[in-house]
Amino acid sequence: MKRIKIWNETPSDKQLDEISQALGNGNLVILPTDTLYAIVCDALNPKAIERLCRLKGINPEKTNLSIICKDISMASEYARFGNEEFQLLKKYAPGPFTFLFKAASKLPKAFKGRKTVGIRIPDCSLDRDIAARLDRPLLTTSINFSDEDYARNPDLMAETYNDKVKMFVEGEEGELEPSTIVDCTDGEIKVIRQGKGSL
Repeated sequence: MKRIKIWNETPSDKQLDEISQALGNGNLVILPTDTLYAIVCDALNPKAIERLCRLKGINPEKTNLSIICKDISMASEYARFGNEEFQLLKKYAPGPFTFLFKAASKLPKAFKGRKTVGIRIPDCSLDRDIAARLDRPLLTTSINFSDEDYARNPDLMAETYNDKVKMFVEGEEGELEPSTIVDCTDGEIKVIRQGKGSL
């Protein structure tokens, strides 16, 4: 596993190229976000999605899958939402939220069983820059950790995932609070998991 250190969420062009190339080749990468560190892959690569789901023990037919998008415009390609939801995204994104929408048909088969997609536009410019450089959304899921030290300390995270992912992008110390999940799938906007973000 290769480790790349990023200072102040600001990667060099060379680092951005290296990270996006690893993702474009179907690899799994750990990234800092505005909440917990996350394992990500190219959200349009079915084999990478399978690899990520297998690593986390996720059944995509029973779990809401979430993607990191560079902005609302990218989100609108992969999720279906109306004007009210658009205004919600404008107000709260970028931010520590996962917004659940009906999935658009451009998403791979792994999403079709659920018909729902979580949209993340994190308040972490690194994540958005990588999605922009790759020009595709990133499938994202939080790291597993046995205790708080393994969620905060990059060295312990690297130890845990050393032989499981291709690359570990190290930023600041990790956080413990997940994103707030907001369900927008049935015309009524409701918080179904309170996390770091407040509506």
